[in-house]
Parts: sequence; C-alpha cells; structure tokens
Amino acid sequence: MLKPRLIPCLLLQNGMLVRSETFSLHQVIGNPLHEVKRFNDWSVDELIYLDISRDGTYEHSRADHKVKPLVSSLEVLDAIAAACFVPLTFGGRIRTIDDMSQRFQRGSDKITVNTAAVETPRLITDAAKRFGSQAVVVSIDVKRHVDGSAEVFTRGGQMATGLLPAAWAAEAEDRGAGEIFLNSIDRDGTGEGYDIELIASVTDAVGIPVIACGGVGRYEDFAPAILDGGASAVSAANIFHFKELSDRNAKRAMRRAGVDVRLPV
Repeated sequence: MLKPRLIPCLLLQNGMLVRSETFSLHQVIGNPLHEVKRFNDWSVDELIYLDISRDGTYEHSRADHKVKPLVSSLEVLDAIAAACFVPLTFGGRIRTIDDMSQRFQRGSDKITVNTAAVETPRLITDAAKRFGSQAVVVSIDVKRHVDGSAEVFTRGGQMATGLLPAAWAAEAEDRGAGEIFLNSIDRDGTGEGYDIELIASVTDAVGIPVIACGGVGRYEDFAPAILDGGASAVSAANIFHFKELSDRNAKRAMRRAGVDVRLPV
C-alpha cells in the first residue's frame, strides 16, 4: 500500500507563480522555474502545476525580466519538466485528447482536467483508454452554500453545475479517472484547515486515491485530511511559499500525528 503523499500545488497565471484566496484574489509571488528547482531539493512526493490563466498567450507586464519570457503554458511546462525530478501533474486549459498528448509529450507524468471533464464526461473515458487511468486526475472544485450544502463549480469557481461532489467523484471514477484532486473554494487561501466533512464524503464514495487541497495554514492541518478524511494525499500551496523547510516540517508533523509518511533524508 502506498504511503500518504505530500504534494505542493503551484498556481500559474500569465506564466508567473501566484497565491490564491477563495479563487478570487491572486498575488504574484515569483517565477515558477525558481520554485521547481527549490522543490527538487525538498522531500515532496509529487508536484501539481495548475495554469489558471484566462488566455493562452501570456502578458508580461509583471514578469521577472531576469528570466526569458515564456509565451504559453506549454513553454512553461517545457521549462518545468526539464528541471523537475519528482512526478509532475499539469493542468489548466485542457479541453481535448490532443491537449493531453501535448502535455505528456512535453514531460508531464499526469494531467488533471476540471471544467472539460464536467462539460464532456466522455473525455475522462477517452483519456483513460488512451493514456491509462493512472495518468488521469479529475480535479473537483467545491463551494458550500449558506445552508451548508456542497456543490461542484467549474470555470475557476465561477459556474455552478448542480453536481454533488461525492456523486461526481464516483462518476469520474466509473468513467476511468485514476485520482481525484479535491479543492475547497471556501477554504482556499484562508488557513482555516481542510474541510474534513467534504473530504470524507468523497473518499467514502470512491475507491481511487483522493488528494485533498484547500485551507492549510499550519503543519498540523495536514494529518486530519488523511486520518479523519480518508485522503490518500494532501496538497497545499501558500504554506510552501512562505515558510522555510515547509516539506520537512509538514512531514514531521504528520508523522507525530500518526501518519506513515516518507520522511525526508
């Protein structure tokens, strides 16, 4: 049985690394190529890069001028894959099998789809047949309503779908998804901890690994997603950008809580 994994999630907007809060506020924090080189020296288990840019061609008004501008997400992937030595998942702006093929050809080990999977569920099945389920991650963004009910949203958290998270995750599994990347829109960037109830509802509904994301503010927030929520992996973004030795301290906190993680050497 695989050990629980620790997976930083890095968000790209116009070729730059950004931090996110509730999917609505984005702050540029650096160059993605600098970050992947730093993560190679850490003991993270995998990396997830999500391109949340609105356009396929990037603007560079705020780019790092010491680094040659990259004009598309595929160029960013080329550069990241050349420097990355852990399993790499890449998502964002993926609509077709050809889009997936291009990302695999450029060095991604897995792809993740969100909006396109909801709008064209057959895409999950076609991808699994073409590339294998192990390479297909379905990303699910969830928002809670005032009454506490949870609903799947797409298009960067802007469009309600009417789908229940657990039911959609189960359908994605039936259609061939190999993993679920579950993100809480409400908890994103808040530091309030994971939505454990949401995570548990999804892990109870599927037999494939669930990667929990959204809400980590302390190292102690990671373990409950696995111990209480049943997640197979935990992901976060901001804590890895703003705290030194975040991977090591996160894994040590998880081990102290009773999670059998692979410790740093």
